[in-house]
Amino acid sequence: MITAAASDHGFTGLTGWAADLLLSVGDIGIGLLVLVEVVVPPIPSEAILPFAGYLTQSGSLSLVGLIVYSTIGAWLGGLVYYGVGRALGMERAVRLVAATRLITRDDLDRGVTWFERHGRPSVFFGRMIPGVRSVISIPAGAAHMNLVTFSILTMLGSGLWNGMLIGVGAALGSEHERLEKYLGYVDLVVYAALALAVGVLVWRRVREARSARSTAQPSVSTSPEGPS
Repeated sequence: MITAAASDHGFTGLTGWAADLLLSVGDIGIGLLVLVEVVVPPIPSEAILPFAGYLTQSGSLSLVGLIVYSTIGAWLGGLVYYGVGRALGMERAVRLVAATRLITRDDLDRGVTWFERHGRPSVFFGRMIPGVRSVISIPAGAAHMNLVTFSILTMLGSGLWNGMLIGVGAALGSEHERLEKYLGYVDLVVYAALALAVGVLVWRRVREARSARSTAQPSVSTSPEGPS
């Protein structure tokens, strides 16, 4: 059920629908969205959290609640891939996650390289880097990193990143009257961002498919037959 405050945000169209959704799910619901974002990276927290922070100005969302629940959601999502890495080992975990198409093999390899190069600090800093944020938990689990250490670093990195995104949105919330005249353009920006995200995803999948086909093609060698 959408709360009455959802109609006070001033947004219309797709942006209004997103605002209504965020206001209706509340702080805990946004934490769940962040959990899903960690497991299914195409859902960008960079779009969800600033907008949620902006909507705290309506009084229906709590600034502290958003930071707390989004951090817990990020930690729980990280535990999913940590568990996969710990249970299956690096190579099997990477193959399994790549087969789901939720994360590209390139991103997985990037996360593994990042962890191998930087070790435990990569779990903290990786939470603030798109493309590494989700996958960094896999090599941490495969390396049997201490769960308490992993949890602390994940929550610190996620809390810092989420707090910054939410804080930026909350700061913009004070400029609502100035921004109201431009609300008609917000939908166009959202549609363009969605189109770009889909286009990039399709392009990466096509590139991977071509690369897989070229690797799978057997080399053809010709050997002249002599007279019998």
